[in-house]
Amino acid sequence: MANRIDLNSLSAFIVVARERSFTRAAAQLGTTQSALSHSMRALEERMGMRLLARTTRGASPTEAGERLLSKLTPHYEGIEAELGAISELRDKPSGTIRITTHDHAASTILWPKLSKLLPNYPDITLEINIGYGLIDIVAERFDAGVRIGDQVAKDMIAVRISPDIKMAVAGSPIYFATRAKPVVPEDLTAHNCGNLRLATHGGLYAWEFEKDGKQVNVQVTGQVIFNTSAQLLTAALEGHALTYAPEDVIQPHVEAGRLVRVLDDWSPTFPGYHLYYPSRRQSLPAFALVVEALKLRD
Repeated sequence: MANRIDLNSLSAFIVVARERSFTRAAAQLGTTQSALSHSMRALEERMGMRLLARTTRGASPTEAGERLLSKLTPHYEGIEAELGAISELRDKPSGTIRITTHDHAASTILWPKLSKLLPNYPDITLEINIGYGLIDIVAERFDAGVRIGDQVAKDMIAVRISPDIKMAVAGSPIYFATRAKPVVPEDLTAHNCGNLRLATHGGLYAWEFEKDGKQVNVQVTGQVIFNTSAQLLTAALEGHALTYAPEDVIQPHVEAGRLVRVLDDWSPTFPGYHLYYPSRRQSLPAFALVVEALKLRD
């Protein structure tokens, strides 16, 4: 009967359902695959229904399993948050803080600020995951995410951590030695441009421009496509393509003569980066320290 189900079996089910793999779940739980599989079959027998569909590639929740997962997850996350808060009531805050962000924000904001925090709090572990997709940070078990201000979900707490971001288009002097510089965004269709593939839906990012209230998006083409921006900058520096990147990334290379900036009068400005997170995270001391360290100062 369901009233004899132990909480360990339910918590293990959550991990298997999330990971969709007995192998990964067993590693996370510190047990063997066979013990975990036996525990899940016993749970299904007590429930009187199949919760996991097993295949050669892993396991996925059945309709009943998905319903159980959706009901259990908020309760277990609440328990984990409270246990984390209690465990941090020691001399120094501790725990692992997981943040998903762009590579630009990670290298220009998160690491410069948090690298100064970590030496003073050796019991805090920081995990920064680079990604361009707009993921569900609760479902993916991140403590927080960093995105441009207008991309933050309305049900999240958002803390501004950077000024507004101005974009820029640039290419190397070698590139422009044999090509005319673009005058308007539409001219880019005749240029070799480095493309960024977005993880969210697999599409290529359309370069965005704005001038005198007029907005223009250009779907550029070129020989190189990457899913992170650092390689796009390298391709531009080596003369292979034009790149579209935040101004603070481009400008040092412009000043050094390694890049030539174009379409400056069309360069758009986006809302700055925001750290966003569900409200239950703010009570954890280690997380509160991270938020305070990242917060944009006037």
